[in-house]
Parts: sequence; C-alpha cells; structure tokens
Amino acid sequence: MQYDLFNTEEVKTTLESQWELFHEKNPHVYELIKKFTYEVIKAGRKSYSINAIFERVRWHTDIETSGGEFKISNNHRAYYARLFLKEHSEYPNFFKTKELRNI
Repeated sequence: MQYDLFNTEEVKTTLESQWELFHEKNPHVYELIKKFTYEVIKAGRKSYSINAIFERVRWHTDIETSGGEFKISNNHRAYYARLFLKEHSEYPNFFKTKELRNI
C-alpha cells in the first residue's frame, strides 16, 4: 500500500519501506497510537511528543497486555507521526516533525 506521506516523487528510503511493511503487518500499533493521541488531545494538549506516545504504546503492549515481547523500532516514529497528521488535518501541528534524511 502506498502512503505518500511526504508528497514527493523520490524513491522510498529503506526506513520508509521498513515502516510500511511493519505497519501493514501490525495495524494494531497505529490504532494504539491514535487512541493514546486522542487521550492527550482530550486532556487539552495542543501539541505533544510522538516519542511519549510510542513509550505509552510500549508500556501498553509490554505491561498491560499479555502475549509475549513486542518490538517496535524507534525509526518508525516519524512515519507514524506524519500518518496521523495527514489523516487528521484538524491537528496540523500536534506532532513536531523534522525533515527526514534519505537512509
């Protein structure tokens, strides 16, 4: 599936390709990211850190649920932040993003 998160015609980076594969195999991760982001928004925050949301996802999957160890790469944070911003234009600056490097 093409996500076109960067409105560019450039060749995808290795990290972006890895994220797309992970995202397709683990849709529950993005559902948790959205859930926890909405909780922060409901609490009145106008912006927040994707890093904190990621750690909350890790806490949830490691501590609050069972099913074994779950790994999620920090490299995926930027792509999930951009996906949320793209799908939720009513929160255009909720996550601060930086220009991605081609890796």
